[in-house]
Amino acid sequence: MAAAKDLKTPLLPSSDDYGRLSQPPSDADHQLHNPQLILDVIDHLDPSASSNHETPTNECSISINTQLDFDENPYGFIGSTGFEVPGSTTVDPFRNHTPKIEGVYEWVKLLICAPIALARLVLFAFCLAIGYLATKFALSGWKDKQNPMPKWRCRVMWITRLCTRGILFSFGYHWIQRKGKPAPREIAPIIVSNHVSYIDPIFFFYELFPTIVASESHDSMPFVGTIIRAMQVIYVDRFSQQSRKHAVNEIKRKASSDRFPRLLLFPEGTTTNGRLLISFQHGAFIPGYPIQPVVVRYPHVHFDQSWGHISLATLMFRMFTQFHNFMEVEYLPIVSPSEHHKESAVRFAEKTGRAMARSLNVVQTSHSFLDYLLLSKAADSGHENPSLFVVEMAKIQQLFHLSSSDALDLLDRFLAMNPDSSGNVKIQDFLRVLRLKRCGLSEKMFEFIDVGRNGKIIFKEFLVASAHVLNQPLFQQACEMAFTESDINQDHYISEQEFGASLMPAMGSLSTDEIDGVFNLFDEDDDGRISKGDFVNCLRKNPLLIALFSPHFMHKDLDQNAAAVEVMSLHKVIDIKEPCEKKSINLMHMCV
Repeated sequence: MAAAKDLKTPLLPSSDDYGRLSQPPSDADHQLHNPQLILDVIDHLDPSASSNHETPTNECSISINTQLDFDENPYGFIGSTGFEVPGSTTVDPFRNHTPKIEGVYEWVKLLICAPIALARLVLFAFCLAIGYLATKFALSGWKDKQNPMPKWRCRVMWITRLCTRGILFSFGYHWIQRKGKPAPREIAPIIVSNHVSYIDPIFFFYELFPTIVASESHDSMPFVGTIIRAMQVIYVDRFSQQSRKHAVNEIKRKASSDRFPRLLLFPEGTTTNGRLLISFQHGAFIPGYPIQPVVVRYPHVHFDQSWGHISLATLMFRMFTQFHNFMEVEYLPIVSPSEHHKESAVRFAEKTGRAMARSLNVVQTSHSFLDYLLLSKAADSGHENPSLFVVEMAKIQQLFHLSSSDALDLLDRFLAMNPDSSGNVKIQDFLRVLRLKRCGLSEKMFEFIDVGRNGKIIFKEFLVASAHVLNQPLFQQACEMAFTESDINQDHYISEQEFGASLMPAMGSLSTDEIDGVFNLFDEDDDGRISKGDFVNCLRKNPLLIALFSPHFMHKDLDQNAAAVEVMSLHKVIDIKEPCEKKSINLMHMCV
Protein backbone atom coordinates (compact mmCIF):
# COMPACT_ATOMS: atom_id res chain seq x y z
CA MET A 1 0.00 0.00 0.00
CA ALA A 2 1.41 3.41 -0.95
CA ALA A 3 0.72 4.93 2.41
CA ALA A 4 2.59 2.20 4.20
CA LYS A 5 5.50 2.61 1.85
CA ASP A 6 5.59 6.36 2.49
CA LEU A 7 5.60 5.80 6.24
CA LYS A 8 8.62 3.53 6.12
CA THR A 9 10.63 5.84 3.86
CA PRO A 10 13.40 7.71 5.72
CA LEU A 11 12.32 11.26 6.37
CA LEU A 12 14.88 13.30 4.44
CA PRO A 13 15.17 17.02 5.05
CA SER A 14 15.03 19.46 2.21
CA SER A 15 18.17 20.22 0.28
CA ASP A 16 18.48 23.59 2.02
CA ASP A 17 18.10 21.99 5.47
CA TYR A 18 20.52 19.23 4.61
CA GLY A 19 23.13 21.74 3.51
CA ARG A 20 22.66 23.69 6.70
CA LEU A 21 22.92 20.57 8.91
CA SER A 22 26.12 19.45 7.19
CA GLN A 23 27.90 22.51 8.59
CA PRO A 24 28.67 23.20 12.26
CA PRO A 25 25.79 25.35 13.51
CA SER A 26 26.32 28.61 15.30
CA ASP A 27 25.01 29.32 18.78
CA ALA A 28 22.10 31.13 17.21
CA ASP A 29 21.03 27.94 15.50
CA HIS A 30 20.55 25.98 18.68
CA GLN A 31 16.82 26.27 18.87
CA LEU A 32 16.45 22.60 17.99
CA HIS A 33 13.05 21.37 16.96
CA ASN A 34 11.03 18.26 17.46
CA PRO A 35 10.25 16.20 14.38
CA GLN A 36 6.79 17.30 13.36
CA LEU A 37 4.73 15.27 10.95
CA ILE A 38 1.88 16.74 8.96
CA LEU A 39 -0.26 13.86 7.72
CA ASP A 40 -2.72 14.74 4.99
CA VAL A 41 -5.43 12.10 4.98
CA ILE A 42 -7.37 12.14 1.70
CA ASP A 43 -10.45 9.99 1.30
CA HIS A 44 -10.97 8.71 -2.24
CA LEU A 45 -14.75 8.95 -2.25
CA ASP A 46 -14.76 10.63 -5.61
CA PRO A 47 -13.92 8.29 -8.50
CA SER A 48 -12.54 11.22 -10.44
CA ALA A 49 -10.03 12.00 -7.72
CA SER A 50 -7.69 9.37 -9.06
CA SER A 51 -7.45 7.65 -12.36
CA ASN A 52 -6.28 4.51 -10.63
CA HIS A 53 -9.61 4.01 -8.82
CA GLU A 54 -12.52 2.74 -10.86
CA THR A 55 -14.92 2.57 -7.91
CA PRO A 56 -15.25 4.62 -4.77
CA THR A 57 -13.28 3.29 -1.81
CA ASN A 58 -12.69 4.26 1.77
CA GLU A 59 -8.89 3.99 1.50
CA CYS A 60 -6.84 7.00 2.56
CA SER A 61 -3.56 8.13 1.10
CA ILE A 62 -1.14 9.78 3.52
CA SER A 63 1.43 12.34 2.52
CA ILE A 64 4.15 13.34 4.97
CA ASN A 65 5.99 16.60 5.51
CA THR A 66 8.74 17.00 8.07
CA GLN A 67 9.95 19.96 10.05
CA LEU A 68 12.66 20.24 12.66
CA ASP A 69 10.92 21.39 15.80
CA PHE A 70 12.45 20.59 19.19
CA ASP A 71 11.04 23.64 20.92
CA GLU A 72 8.86 21.59 23.26
CA ASN A 73 10.38 18.14 23.72
CA PRO A 74 14.03 17.24 23.02
CA TYR A 75 13.15 13.54 23.36
CA GLY A 76 10.35 13.38 20.82
CA PHE A 77 12.57 11.52 18.38
CA ILE A 78 12.46 8.39 20.58
CA GLY A 79 8.71 8.59 21.01
CA SER A 80 8.40 10.70 24.17
CA THR A 81 5.36 12.91 24.51
CA GLY A 82 6.34 14.25 27.91
CA PHE A 83 5.70 12.84 31.35
CA GLU A 84 3.88 13.50 34.58
CA VAL A 85 5.38 13.18 38.04
CA PRO A 86 3.22 10.86 40.18
CA GLY A 87 1.82 12.50 43.27
CA SER A 88 3.08 11.37 46.65
CA THR A 89 2.60 11.94 50.34
CA THR A 90 4.86 14.26 52.29
CA VAL A 91 5.19 11.79 55.16
CA ASP A 92 8.54 10.15 55.90
CA PRO A 93 7.66 6.61 57.02
CA PHE A 94 11.19 5.99 58.33
CA ARG A 95 11.52 8.98 60.61
CA ASN A 96 11.95 8.30 64.31
CA HIS A 97 10.28 11.24 66.03
CA THR A 98 12.42 11.24 69.18
CA PRO A 99 16.00 10.67 67.94
CA LYS A 100 17.45 12.83 70.72
CA ILE A 101 16.94 13.17 74.44
CA GLU A 102 14.98 16.37 74.88
CA GLY A 103 13.14 17.95 77.81
CA VAL A 104 13.67 18.02 81.55
CA TYR A 105 11.53 14.92 82.11
CA GLU A 106 13.66 12.79 79.77
CA TRP A 107 16.94 13.89 81.38
CA VAL A 108 15.64 13.28 84.89
CA LYS A 109 14.36 9.88 83.82
CA LEU A 110 17.77 9.10 82.31
CA LEU A 111 19.53 9.87 85.60
CA ILE A 112 17.08 7.79 87.61
CA CYS A 113 17.18 4.84 85.20
CA ALA A 114 20.96 4.77 84.76
CA PRO A 115 21.51 2.20 87.56
CA ILE A 116 18.50 0.23 86.32
CA ALA A 117 19.96 0.29 82.82
CA LEU A 118 23.16 -1.36 84.08
CA ALA A 119 21.15 -4.16 85.69
CA ARG A 120 19.13 -4.56 82.50
CA LEU A 121 22.33 -4.74 80.47
CA VAL A 122 23.61 -7.56 82.67
CA LEU A 123 20.31 -9.42 82.29
CA PHE A 124 20.42 -8.90 78.52
CA ALA A 125 23.97 -10.26 78.26
CA PHE A 126 23.16 -13.27 80.48
CA CYS A 127 20.02 -14.24 78.53
CA LEU A 128 21.82 -13.75 75.22
CA ALA A 129 24.71 -15.97 76.26
CA ILE A 130 22.49 -18.78 77.60
CA GLY A 131 20.22 -18.63 74.55
CA TYR A 132 23.19 -18.67 72.20
CA LEU A 133 24.75 -21.72 73.89
CA ALA A 134 21.41 -23.58 73.88
CA THR A 135 20.95 -22.82 70.19
CA LYS A 136 24.47 -23.98 69.33
CA PHE A 137 23.75 -27.25 71.15
CA ALA A 138 20.43 -27.69 69.33
CA LEU A 139 22.13 -27.16 65.97
CA SER A 140 25.20 -29.30 66.63
CA GLY A 141 25.39 -32.27 64.29
CA TRP A 142 22.19 -31.37 62.47
CA LYS A 143 22.87 -31.56 58.74
CA ASP A 144 19.53 -32.47 57.17
CA LYS A 145 18.18 -28.91 57.19
CA GLN A 146 15.84 -29.47 54.25
CA ASN A 147 13.55 -31.37 56.62
CA PRO A 148 11.90 -30.12 59.84
CA MET A 149 14.03 -29.86 62.96
CA PRO A 150 13.77 -33.05 65.08
CA LYS A 151 11.51 -32.72 68.11
CA TRP A 152 14.27 -33.13 70.72
CA ARG A 153 16.14 -30.21 69.16
CA CYS A 154 12.95 -28.14 69.23
CA ARG A 155 12.62 -28.89 72.96
CA VAL A 156 16.16 -27.59 73.51
CA MET A 157 15.16 -24.41 71.67
CA TRP A 158 12.60 -23.74 74.42
CA ILE A 159 15.56 -22.62 76.52
CA THR A 160 16.38 -20.01 73.89
CA ARG A 161 12.74 -18.97 73.66
CA LEU A 162 12.58 -18.36 77.40
CA CYS A 163 15.82 -16.40 77.15
CA THR A 164 14.29 -14.16 74.52
CA ARG A 165 11.50 -13.35 76.96
CA GLY A 166 14.21 -12.32 79.40
CA ILE A 167 15.72 -10.11 76.69
CA LEU A 168 12.36 -8.44 76.13
CA PHE A 169 12.12 -7.87 79.88
CA SER A 170 15.59 -6.30 79.94
CA PHE A 171 14.50 -3.86 77.23
CA GLY A 172 11.63 -2.70 79.43
CA TYR A 173 8.81 -4.85 78.01
CA HIS A 174 7.71 -6.16 81.40
CA TRP A 175 4.29 -7.08 80.09
CA ILE A 176 2.96 -7.22 76.54
CA GLN A 177 -0.69 -6.68 75.74
CA ARG A 178 -2.18 -9.22 73.35
CA LYS A 179 -5.50 -9.12 71.52
CA GLY A 180 -6.81 -12.16 69.69
CA LYS A 181 -5.03 -15.48 69.34
CA PRO A 182 -2.83 -17.15 66.73
CA ALA A 183 -4.87 -19.32 64.40
CA PRO A 184 -3.99 -23.03 64.21
CA ARG A 185 -1.11 -23.71 61.88
CA GLU A 186 -3.16 -26.07 59.70
CA ILE A 187 -5.71 -23.28 59.05
CA ALA A 188 -3.32 -20.37 58.46
CA PRO A 189 0.24 -21.57 57.76
CA ILE A 190 1.51 -18.03 57.09
CA ILE A 191 1.53 -15.00 59.36
CA VAL A 192 2.34 -11.47 58.14
CA SER A 193 3.03 -8.50 60.38
CA ASN A 194 3.93 -4.87 60.10
CA HIS A 195 7.56 -4.20 61.00
CA VAL A 196 8.35 -1.38 63.41
CA SER A 197 11.32 -2.44 65.52
CA TYR A 198 13.91 -5.14 66.02
CA ILE A 199 11.73 -6.12 68.98
CA ASP A 200 9.11 -7.58 66.57
CA PRO A 201 11.06 -10.71 65.55
CA ILE A 202 12.27 -11.26 69.13
CA PHE A 203 8.66 -11.33 70.33
CA PHE A 204 7.50 -13.68 67.56
CA PHE A 205 10.45 -15.99 68.18
CA TYR A 206 9.34 -16.34 71.80
CA GLU A 207 5.63 -16.51 71.01
CA LEU A 208 5.49 -18.73 67.93
CA PHE A 209 9.00 -20.01 67.06
CA PRO A 210 8.18 -19.63 63.33
CA THR A 211 10.24 -20.02 60.20
CA ILE A 212 11.13 -16.58 58.93
CA VAL A 213 12.27 -15.07 55.64
CA ALA A 214 15.33 -12.89 56.10
CA SER A 215 18.05 -11.16 54.13
CA GLU A 216 21.17 -13.21 53.47
CA SER A 217 23.19 -10.53 55.27
CA HIS A 218 21.58 -11.54 58.58
CA ASP A 219 23.40 -14.89 58.54
CA SER A 220 26.75 -13.25 59.31
CA MET A 221 25.43 -11.20 62.24
CA PRO A 222 26.84 -12.32 65.63
CA PHE A 223 24.36 -14.34 67.73
CA VAL A 224 21.48 -13.41 65.39
CA GLY A 225 22.75 -15.57 62.53
CA THR A 226 22.94 -18.65 64.75
CA ILE A 227 19.48 -18.18 66.22
CA ILE A 228 17.69 -17.60 62.91
CA ARG A 229 19.35 -20.69 61.46
CA ALA A 230 17.60 -22.64 64.21
CA MET A 231 14.35 -21.14 62.95
CA GLN A 232 15.05 -22.81 59.58
CA VAL A 233 15.26 -19.39 58.00
CA ILE A 234 14.59 -18.89 54.29
CA TYR A 235 17.29 -16.56 52.99
CA VAL A 236 16.62 -14.15 50.16
CA ASP A 237 18.65 -11.60 48.25
CA ARG A 238 16.00 -9.02 47.46
CA PHE A 239 18.00 -7.71 44.49
CA SER A 240 18.30 -11.13 42.83
CA GLN A 241 15.34 -12.40 40.84
CA GLN A 242 16.63 -15.96 41.06
CA SER A 243 16.97 -15.70 44.85
CA ARG A 244 13.46 -14.28 45.20
CA LYS A 245 12.06 -17.07 43.06
CA HIS A 246 13.84 -19.67 45.19
CA ALA A 247 12.47 -18.06 48.37
CA VAL A 248 8.90 -18.22 47.04
CA ASN A 249 9.35 -21.91 46.22
CA GLU A 250 10.63 -22.55 49.74
CA ILE A 251 7.66 -20.67 51.23
CA LYS A 252 5.31 -22.86 49.19
CA ARG A 253 7.12 -26.03 50.22
CA LYS A 254 7.17 -25.29 53.92
CA ALA A 255 3.67 -23.81 54.07
CA SER A 256 2.25 -26.94 52.43
CA SER A 257 3.54 -29.28 55.14
CA ASP A 258 2.28 -29.27 58.74
CA ARG A 259 5.58 -30.79 59.83
CA PHE A 260 7.27 -27.39 59.44
CA PRO A 261 6.59 -24.45 61.78
CA ARG A 262 4.28 -21.74 60.52
CA LEU A 263 5.96 -19.03 58.45
CA LEU A 264 6.37 -15.41 59.50
CA LEU A 265 6.96 -12.66 56.95
CA PHE A 266 7.26 -8.88 57.22
CA PRO A 267 5.92 -7.95 53.76
CA GLU A 268 7.01 -4.31 54.07
CA GLY A 269 10.58 -5.55 53.79
CA THR A 270 11.98 -3.04 56.28
CA THR A 271 11.08 -1.23 59.50
CA THR A 272 8.96 1.92 59.56
CA ASN A 273 7.85 4.27 62.31
CA GLY A 274 4.46 2.52 62.51
CA ARG A 275 2.49 5.60 61.53
CA LEU A 276 1.57 4.07 58.18
CA LEU A 277 2.02 0.91 56.14
CA ILE A 278 4.29 0.90 53.13
CA SER A 279 3.90 -1.26 50.03
CA PHE A 280 3.97 -5.03 50.45
CA GLN A 281 6.31 -7.45 48.76
CA HIS A 282 4.33 -10.36 47.34
CA GLY A 283 6.36 -13.37 48.49
CA ALA A 284 3.90 -14.24 51.27
CA PHE A 285 0.90 -14.00 48.94
CA ILE A 286 2.08 -15.86 45.84
CA PRO A 287 1.57 -19.36 47.34
CA GLY A 288 -2.13 -18.57 47.82
CA TYR A 289 -2.49 -20.01 51.35
CA PRO A 290 -4.74 -18.39 53.97
CA ILE A 291 -2.86 -15.75 55.94
CA GLN A 292 -3.33 -14.40 59.44
CA PRO A 293 -2.35 -10.72 59.65
CA VAL A 294 -0.85 -9.41 62.88
CA VAL A 295 -0.38 -5.76 63.78
CA VAL A 296 2.15 -4.52 66.31
CA ARG A 297 1.89 -1.17 68.07
CA TYR A 298 4.29 0.66 70.37
CA PRO A 299 2.23 3.31 72.20
CA HIS A 300 4.42 6.09 73.58
CA VAL A 301 4.49 9.69 74.70
CA HIS A 302 8.16 10.58 75.21
CA PHE A 303 10.10 7.86 73.41
CA ASP A 304 9.45 6.59 69.87
CA GLN A 305 10.56 2.95 69.88
CA SER A 306 10.51 2.54 66.10
CA TRP A 307 13.70 1.57 64.33
CA GLY A 308 13.48 4.26 61.70
CA HIS A 309 16.42 6.32 60.59
CA ILE A 310 18.20 5.94 63.92
CA SER A 311 21.20 3.86 64.95
CA LEU A 312 20.66 0.54 66.72
CA ALA A 313 22.97 1.51 69.59
CA THR A 314 21.01 4.71 70.23
CA LEU A 315 17.70 2.88 70.16
CA MET A 316 18.91 0.17 72.58
CA PHE A 317 20.30 2.77 74.99
CA ARG A 318 17.01 4.66 75.02
CA MET A 319 15.09 1.42 75.66
CA PHE A 320 17.33 0.53 78.60
CA THR A 321 16.67 3.94 80.17
CA GLN A 322 12.86 3.84 80.17
CA PHE A 323 10.70 2.92 83.16
CA HIS A 324 8.58 0.72 80.93
CA ASN A 325 8.10 0.27 77.19
CA PHE A 326 4.63 -0.48 75.89
CA MET A 327 3.90 -3.04 73.21
CA GLU A 328 0.58 -4.27 71.82
CA VAL A 329 0.11 -7.28 69.53
CA GLU A 330 -3.21 -7.92 67.80
CA TYR A 331 -3.97 -11.10 65.86
CA LEU A 332 -6.48 -10.26 63.13
CA PRO A 333 -9.01 -12.56 61.43
CA ILE A 334 -7.66 -14.85 58.74
CA VAL A 335 -7.58 -13.46 55.20
CA SER A 336 -8.04 -15.98 52.39
CA PRO A 337 -7.50 -15.40 48.69
CA SER A 338 -10.65 -14.95 46.67
CA GLU A 339 -11.67 -18.00 44.68
CA HIS A 340 -11.90 -15.82 41.59
CA HIS A 341 -8.51 -14.20 42.17
CA LYS A 342 -6.62 -17.01 43.82
CA GLU A 343 -3.81 -16.56 41.33
CA SER A 344 -3.46 -12.82 41.95
CA ALA A 345 -0.87 -12.14 44.62
CA VAL A 346 -1.32 -8.39 44.07
CA ARG A 347 -5.02 -8.46 44.95
CA PHE A 348 -4.39 -10.76 47.89
CA ALA A 349 -1.70 -8.43 49.22
CA GLU A 350 -3.95 -5.40 48.77
CA LYS A 351 -6.79 -7.07 50.67
CA THR A 352 -4.48 -8.03 53.51
CA GLY A 353 -2.96 -4.56 53.58
CA ARG A 354 -6.38 -2.95 53.86
CA ALA A 355 -7.28 -5.17 56.82
CA MET A 356 -4.05 -4.26 58.62
CA ALA A 357 -4.36 -0.55 57.79
CA ARG A 358 -7.93 -0.46 59.17
CA SER A 359 -6.83 -2.08 62.40
CA LEU A 360 -3.91 0.34 62.79
CA ASN A 361 -6.06 3.29 61.64
CA VAL A 362 -3.38 4.33 59.14
CA VAL A 363 -3.02 4.54 55.36
CA GLN A 364 -0.86 2.38 53.13
CA THR A 365 1.50 4.26 50.83
CA SER A 366 3.70 3.29 47.88
CA HIS A 367 6.97 3.63 49.78
CA SER A 368 9.30 0.64 49.69
CA PHE A 369 12.63 -0.62 50.99
CA LEU A 370 14.29 1.20 48.10
CA ASP A 371 13.02 4.48 49.57
CA TYR A 372 14.90 3.62 52.74
CA LEU A 373 18.06 3.02 50.70
CA LEU A 374 17.61 6.40 49.01
CA LEU A 375 17.07 8.05 52.39
CA SER A 376 20.19 6.43 53.83
CA LYS A 377 22.32 7.42 50.85
CA ALA A 378 21.12 11.03 51.07
CA ALA A 379 21.82 11.07 54.81
CA ASP A 380 25.29 9.60 54.30
CA SER A 381 26.04 12.34 51.77
CA GLY A 382 25.48 14.92 54.50
CA HIS A 383 22.29 16.46 53.15
CA GLU A 384 20.45 18.23 55.94
CA ASN A 385 17.01 16.96 54.91
CA PRO A 386 17.31 13.42 53.51
CA SER A 387 13.53 12.92 53.74
CA LEU A 388 13.25 14.98 50.54
CA PHE A 389 14.59 12.02 48.58
CA VAL A 390 11.86 9.59 49.68
CA VAL A 391 9.68 9.36 46.58
CA GLU A 392 7.39 6.28 46.93
CA MET A 393 9.52 4.05 44.75
CA ALA A 394 7.00 1.20 44.53
CA LYS A 395 4.76 3.39 42.38
CA ILE A 396 7.64 4.60 40.21
CA GLN A 397 9.00 1.09 39.70
CA GLN A 398 5.54 -0.12 38.74
CA LEU A 399 5.18 2.65 36.16
CA PHE A 400 8.68 2.64 34.67
CA HIS A 401 10.21 -0.74 35.62
CA LEU A 402 13.23 1.05 37.04
CA SER A 403 15.75 -1.19 38.77
CA SER A 404 17.00 -0.49 42.28
CA SER A 405 20.58 -0.02 41.10
CA ASP A 406 19.49 2.49 38.43
CA ALA A 407 17.52 4.49 41.02
CA LEU A 408 20.50 4.62 43.38
CA ASP A 409 22.83 5.65 40.54
CA LEU A 410 20.47 8.46 39.59
CA LEU A 411 20.43 9.66 43.19
CA ASP A 412 24.24 9.73 43.16
CA ARG A 413 24.10 11.87 40.04
CA PHE A 414 21.52 14.21 41.56
CA LEU A 415 23.41 14.59 44.85
CA ALA A 416 26.49 15.57 42.84
CA MET A 417 24.44 18.56 41.64
CA ASN A 418 24.52 19.95 45.19
CA PRO A 419 20.78 20.26 45.88
CA ASP A 420 19.97 23.04 48.36
CA SER A 421 18.27 22.55 51.72
CA SER A 422 14.91 22.35 49.92
CA GLY A 423 16.19 19.68 47.55
CA ASN A 424 16.26 21.98 44.51
CA VAL A 425 18.89 22.03 41.77
CA LYS A 426 19.48 24.94 39.40
CA ILE A 427 20.42 24.64 35.75
CA GLN A 428 24.09 25.54 36.21
CA ASP A 429 24.63 22.61 38.60
CA PHE A 430 22.64 20.30 36.33
CA LEU A 431 24.87 21.22 33.38
CA ARG A 432 28.05 20.98 35.47
CA VAL A 433 27.43 17.36 36.46
CA LEU A 434 26.41 16.32 32.94
CA ARG A 435 29.37 18.37 31.61
CA LEU A 436 27.28 20.30 29.13
CA LYS A 437 27.65 23.86 27.97
CA ARG A 438 24.64 26.10 28.14
CA CYS A 439 22.90 26.19 24.78
CA GLY A 440 19.44 25.88 23.33
CA LEU A 441 19.34 22.10 23.59
CA SER A 442 20.72 21.85 27.13
CA GLU A 443 18.19 24.44 28.29
CA LYS A 444 15.39 22.42 26.69
CA MET A 445 16.67 19.30 28.44
CA PHE A 446 16.42 21.10 31.78
CA GLU A 447 12.98 22.51 30.94
CA PHE A 448 11.83 19.00 30.02
CA ILE A 449 12.60 17.87 33.59
CA ASP A 450 11.30 21.04 35.23
CA VAL A 451 7.64 20.01 35.32
CA GLY A 452 6.89 22.69 37.90
CA ARG A 453 8.26 25.40 35.55
CA ASN A 454 10.00 27.21 38.40
CA GLY A 455 13.54 27.14 37.06
CA LYS A 456 14.58 24.39 39.49
CA ILE A 457 14.28 20.62 39.59
CA ILE A 458 13.84 18.22 42.48
CA PHE A 459 15.02 14.64 42.72
CA LYS A 460 11.63 13.13 41.92
CA GLU A 461 11.41 15.14 38.69
CA PHE A 462 14.95 14.12 37.72
CA LEU A 463 14.28 10.48 38.59
CA VAL A 464 10.97 10.22 36.75
CA ALA A 465 12.28 12.10 33.69
CA SER A 466 15.29 9.79 33.47
CA ALA A 467 13.14 6.70 33.98
CA HIS A 468 10.67 7.96 31.37
CA VAL A 469 13.40 8.39 28.76
CA LEU A 470 15.04 5.10 29.70
CA ASN A 471 11.68 3.35 29.36
CA GLN A 472 10.97 4.56 25.82
CA PRO A 473 10.76 1.57 23.44
CA LEU A 474 13.17 3.20 20.98
CA PHE A 475 15.77 4.20 23.58
CA GLN A 476 18.04 1.17 23.19
CA GLN A 477 17.92 1.33 19.42
CA ALA A 478 18.62 5.06 19.53
CA CYS A 479 21.73 4.41 21.65
CA GLU A 480 23.05 1.86 19.20
CA MET A 481 22.31 4.01 16.17
CA ALA A 482 23.87 7.06 17.83
CA PHE A 483 27.06 5.06 18.35
CA THR A 484 27.06 3.92 14.72
CA GLU A 485 26.54 7.50 13.50
CA SER A 486 29.31 8.80 15.75
CA ASP A 487 31.76 6.09 14.68
CA ILE A 488 32.67 7.94 11.49
CA ASN A 489 35.59 5.74 10.41
CA GLN A 490 33.68 2.57 11.40
CA ASP A 491 36.45 1.05 13.53
CA HIS A 492 34.00 0.21 16.37
CA TYR A 493 35.41 2.97 18.57
CA ILE A 494 34.73 6.69 18.83
CA SER A 495 37.75 8.95 19.07
CA GLU A 496 37.57 12.31 20.79
CA GLN A 497 37.66 14.04 17.41
CA GLU A 498 34.78 11.93 16.13
CA PHE A 499 32.88 12.54 19.35
CA GLY A 500 33.26 16.31 19.04
CA ALA A 501 32.03 16.21 15.47
CA SER A 502 29.05 14.15 16.57
CA LEU A 503 28.06 16.71 19.22
CA MET A 504 28.39 19.79 17.03
CA PRO A 505 25.01 19.51 15.24
CA ALA A 506 23.28 19.56 18.63
CA MET A 507 25.47 21.90 20.66
CA GLY A 508 27.22 24.10 18.13
CA SER A 509 30.85 25.11 18.37
CA LEU A 510 32.58 23.48 21.33
CA SER A 511 35.95 24.22 22.87
CA THR A 512 38.47 21.45 23.40
CA ASP A 513 37.75 21.45 27.14
CA GLU A 514 33.99 21.19 26.57
CA ILE A 515 34.41 18.22 24.26
CA ASP A 516 36.92 16.63 26.61
CA GLY A 517 34.51 16.92 29.57
CA VAL A 518 31.67 15.05 27.87
CA PHE A 519 34.08 12.60 26.22
CA ASN A 520 35.54 11.59 29.60
CA LEU A 521 32.02 10.97 30.90
CA PHE A 522 31.47 8.42 28.12
CA ASP A 523 34.98 6.94 28.24
CA GLU A 524 34.32 4.78 31.28
CA ASP A 525 37.56 2.78 31.15
CA ASP A 526 39.78 5.86 30.47
CA ASP A 527 41.50 4.31 27.47
CA GLY A 528 41.15 7.41 25.31
CA ARG A 529 38.38 6.01 23.13
CA ILE A 530 34.72 5.10 23.53
CA SER A 531 33.69 1.54 22.85
CA LYS A 532 30.08 0.60 22.17
CA GLY A 533 29.84 -0.79 25.68
CA ASP A 534 31.13 2.47 27.17
CA PHE A 535 28.70 4.46 25.05
CA VAL A 536 25.57 2.47 25.86
CA ASN A 537 26.44 2.12 29.56
CA CYS A 538 26.92 5.87 29.91
CA LEU A 539 23.58 6.56 28.27
CA ARG A 540 21.87 4.04 30.53
CA LYS A 541 23.34 5.82 33.56
CA ASN A 542 22.59 9.24 32.05
CA PRO A 543 19.60 8.62 29.76
CA LEU A 544 18.90 12.33 29.37
CA LEU A 545 22.11 12.66 27.33
CA ILE A 546 20.53 10.78 24.40
CA ALA A 547 19.16 14.18 23.32
CA LEU A 548 22.71 15.20 22.31
CA PHE A 549 22.47 12.85 19.36
CA SER A 550 18.98 13.82 18.20
CA PRO A 551 20.17 15.57 14.97
CA HIS A 552 21.46 12.20 13.72
CA PHE A 553 17.88 10.96 13.55
CA MET A 554 16.44 13.79 11.51
CA HIS A 555 17.04 11.89 8.28
CA LYS A 556 17.23 8.31 9.56
CA ASP A 557 14.69 5.52 9.85
CA LEU A 558 15.02 4.83 13.58
CA ASP A 559 12.76 1.81 13.51
CA GLN A 560 11.19 0.19 10.50
CA ASN A 561 8.33 -0.92 12.70
CA ALA A 562 7.81 2.51 14.27
CA ALA A 563 5.57 3.52 11.37
CA ALA A 564 3.24 0.63 11.99
CA VAL A 565 3.03 1.54 15.68
CA GLU A 566 2.24 5.17 14.86
CA VAL A 567 -0.37 4.22 12.26
CA MET A 568 -2.10 2.11 14.90
CA SER A 569 -2.11 5.11 17.22
CA LEU A 570 -3.88 7.15 14.52
CA HIS A 571 -7.04 5.16 15.26
CA LYS A 572 -7.27 7.19 18.46
CA VAL A 573 -7.61 10.34 16.30
CA ILE A 574 -9.37 9.18 13.15
CA ASP A 575 -11.22 6.07 12.06
CA ILE A 576 -9.95 5.26 8.58
CA LYS A 577 -12.86 2.89 8.07
CA GLU A 578 -15.32 5.79 7.98
CA PRO A 579 -15.66 8.12 5.00
CA CYS A 580 -13.54 11.19 5.56
CA GLU A 581 -12.77 14.47 3.94
CA LYS A 582 -9.26 15.78 3.48
CA LYS A 583 -7.69 16.28 6.86
CA SER A 584 -4.38 17.61 8.18
CA ILE A 585 -3.19 15.82 11.30
CA ASN A 586 -0.29 17.25 13.26
CA LEU A 587 1.56 14.55 15.24
CA MET A 588 4.09 16.13 17.53
CA HIS A 589 7.09 14.31 19.00
CA MET A 590 6.95 11.53 16.41
CA CYS A 591 9.93 10.12 14.57
CA VAL A 592 9.68 7.41 11.94
